[in-house]
Amino acid sequence: MEAFAVPKNVRVRIAPSPTGFFHVGTARTALFNYLFAKRYGGMFMVRIEDTDVQRSEKRFEEDILSGLRWLGVVWDEGPGKEGNAGPYRQSERGAIYKEHLRMLFEKGKAYYCFCTREELESHKNYMLGSGLAPKYSGKCARLTDAEVAQKQKEGIPSVIRFRADARRLSFTDLIKGKIEVDTGLIGDFTIAKNIEEPLYNFAAAVDDVHMRITHVIRGEDHISNTPKQILIAEALGFASLAYGHLPLILGPDKAKMSKRHGATSILEYRERGYLPEALVNFIAFLGWNPGGEREMFSLGELEKEFDIRKAHTSNAVFNIQKLDWFNAHYIRQKSTEELADLCAPYFPGADAGRLKKVVALEKERLKKLSDIGELAGFFFSLPEYPPDLLVWSKSTKEKMKESLPAVSEALKSVSESEFTAVAVKNALVTLASRFTNGEMYWPLRVALSGKEFSPGPTEIAEVLGKDEMLLRVQRAIAKLEA
Repeated sequence: MEAFAVPKNVRVRIAPSPTGFFHVGTARTALFNYLFAKRYGGMFMVRIEDTDVQRSEKRFEEDILSGLRWLGVVWDEGPGKEGNAGPYRQSERGAIYKEHLRMLFEKGKAYYCFCTREELESHKNYMLGSGLAPKYSGKCARLTDAEVAQKQKEGIPSVIRFRADARRLSFTDLIKGKIEVDTGLIGDFTIAKNIEEPLYNFAAAVDDVHMRITHVIRGEDHISNTPKQILIAEALGFASLAYGHLPLILGPDKAKMSKRHGATSILEYRERGYLPEALVNFIAFLGWNPGGEREMFSLGELEKEFDIRKAHTSNAVFNIQKLDWFNAHYIRQKSTEELADLCAPYFPGADAGRLKKVVALEKERLKKLSDIGELAGFFFSLPEYPPDLLVWSKSTKEKMKESLPAVSEALKSVSESEFTAVAVKNALVTLASRFTNGEMYWPLRVALSGKEFSPGPTEIAEVLGKDEMLLRVQRAIAKLEA
């Protein structure tokens, strides 16, 4: 595509508003911009769009920046990494916006609008009722300087509108191809509340040029904003940028992704036990695919493989089961030592040696780090379970009353220094003439873990050690006798 043909001196940005937590959609936009920059040796920038003073909060900004750091999506310029394109918070760029608003006034491309909310709503309804696009009537565009000055003197509230000439405007989208818009259907749109308070489209257009952005890659919900930003840039004499609009992310029900489909913040995925490399790999495939069957890519590999031309035009579907699959894969790639360190917060004060053994046993069953608490909590505290669970389904309670004491006696003969899974199994072989495997191993499993499904009882016994194992077996015998 022509807009993609010369990816030189690439400078891209992510420009989140700190009015909410850093969610998956914004994370994907950040990742794609980051990968695009890395692919072509460019610069990736973070710009905080905090002009909405009432809704912007520092805690949301920190959530965004912390989320990017956790994912490994490191910016070259932005908060904490000042460059010559700063400042990187729109709240600190007021003088720049004021200067360019005045330029538009001087060029006759901006004017004050004094229409009331009621007038605007009435006209909108009239246009809709007539089957026309609900654009602004242009009433205040014809006011003289004297009339404007008089209304301002009277204190009549106003906004600043951009004078949009009616014409065919087209641009070649990096992802969707040629897009053509009739600006006559847009009408004169609002660009500022007043000379001190710019609105999104104006501030974004000015910032993108001042920060020397070359490519704007963002969600397709911004397509309607792109013609407005192009018009503003042209009116100020700025060169046009390349734009690319990513497909939406939908939930499994095909509705637009919302908090009911998953975590509200990227950092919440961290709290739930997801690994950053799994989340990056998963998010990269939300609307993009390099081609072929391979699905596992590290961040470094994605930096080399990423091609914006392979982004999908159809919407992506967020599938939590697929994320779990990615996460389980990356968990299994961790060494026992690494995984034990990651799981340590779920068992404060736990013996490090025992934790490593537990992790080695449970590694293959983990989908999320947080699963370790449910799967392996019994290794660190006595399990609770109903006495009936000790009874193997193919036997009887009376038989269990015989087998568990026999198992206990057999295991007492194994020395503490040689108390391994193999030694435990060998000791139980001596009972094979009296009990089936189910009659020995089922009640032993439940006695040690309190669960129907767990690692093998001999492996559990080795981790617990002889004394702890015998204590739990005696506890189970007492439950059966109660």
